[in-house]
Amino acid sequence: MGGMPLNDMPWWRWRSNVRSALHMLSDPAFQKEVWLAGAEGYGDVTDAVYRLVEDTWLDSWSAEKYVGTIFRDAQEAALVDAAVLHVLRILHQVGPDAPVSAYLEHHAWPEAVRAAREAHVRLAQADGEDPDAAPCSLELLRMLTRPV
Repeated sequence: MGGMPLNDMPWWRWRSNVRSALHMLSDPAFQKEVWLAGAEGYGDVTDAVYRLVEDTWLDSWSAEKYVGTIFRDAQEAALVDAAVLHVLRILHQVGPDAPVSAYLEHHAWPEAVRAAREAHVRLAQADGEDPDAAPCSLELLRMLTRPV
């Protein structure tokens, strides 16, 4: 996410957090190699969900509300809404304190990953970045979004 144009969107820090979460939620290899393996520096599924909805309240209202501030257009917003709904449905079924394996083994997880992938690709490409690059660590995300 280092190449994202920081002055492009008014609430780019929120966009960065949403993008980070979608990126991790959309990458099955990352989930197995990092989350399932318990690697440090990337949080877990619950952390990603928190980044997805913490400032935006996307668990309470539509991303459409943020077109022009976090999201570029209605299509980005619709893709993010779809991903949020899929992921939150699973979170509510397995619980926020469930082990990573409970999410990855959930029957609806592949659909949540697909929805997150569609949103991630759209946002990454709109920001001029490679959607297939590896997710950045939470420390790098903090550095990228810290106030100047």
